[in-house]
Amino acid sequence: MSVQDENKLTKIKNSLESRVVTLPDGTSLPRIGQGTWYMGENPQMREREIKALQLGIELGMKLIDTAEMYGNGDSERLVGEAIKGRRDDVFLVSKVYPHHAGLDMIAKACENSLKRLGTDHLDLYLLHWRGRVPLAETIEGMEKLRKEGKIVRWGVSNFDTDDMKELWNTPNGKNCMTNQVLYHLGSRGIDYDLLPWQQEHHMPIMAYSPLAQGGSLRRQLLTDPTIKEIAEKYAVQPLQIALAWTIRSNNCLAIPKAVQEEHVLANAEAAIIELTKEDLNRLDEVFPQPTRKMPLDII
Repeated sequence: MSVQDENKLTKIKNSLESRVVTLPDGTSLPRIGQGTWYMGENPQMREREIKALQLGIELGMKLIDTAEMYGNGDSERLVGEAIKGRRDDVFLVSKVYPHHAGLDMIAKACENSLKRLGTDHLDLYLLHWRGRVPLAETIEGMEKLRKEGKIVRWGVSNFDTDDMKELWNTPNGKNCMTNQVLYHLGSRGIDYDLLPWQQEHHMPIMAYSPLAQGGSLRRQLLTDPTIKEIAEKYAVQPLQIALAWTIRSNNCLAIPKAVQEEHVLANAEAAIIELTKEDLNRLDEVFPQPTRKMPLDII
């Protein structure tokens, strides 16, 4: 590795260490972590996916997010293999199905996730989306797991503002650490009320699919003239500008997925980019903030 490459990697690591979000319990995390949706489903990709996650850890993207739903546990098994021997370097997140979130099921679901991941605890356990189980019952199960040391903290995913208010007013609901939702330049609905509510309550957002999953929205992030101009200004790729936008504040942690080494590096490098007010204003013109309540985007 050249001196120039070493200097770049050092700069990336320093940026990830310094640009953090802080959970309500005081835990600081780099603003960019790693997602794993669809990982572990193709045996031919397994070695590449493991190496990608390990590279991300080495660069400082220590949060890895998975779920029992992903590949029916195959993603958790893959993550378990990737973090073997380096568990202490990782902030491990998994998610429970709504129909497993009752007192009769949540302990078993968590134990199964722990076995697949090859660990004795999760750093964060999320309710994947809201189902029919009462919030009070899920919270009780999460608190029991926390007291037993199976999880260190818990949170939710795909909760809209009214859901968060109900959660907040449920006994022990204020112990929620984060809400993982879809958020990127082309999907800004939460800017209207959910993001401000969470900021007011000092609870960060975890943004999944921060580069859009695919289709026309992702093409727009790649080809929009304004994004391309800003990318040229910083000598980076358009998607790096989109990712830098998502983590522009200390209230949002993004978890992009990457399988190829160059994409892992590109994601990590986005932590270096600090967009100016002028940049943000230009992006607001192309991707305007919502002026009314929007339904929560979910994929």
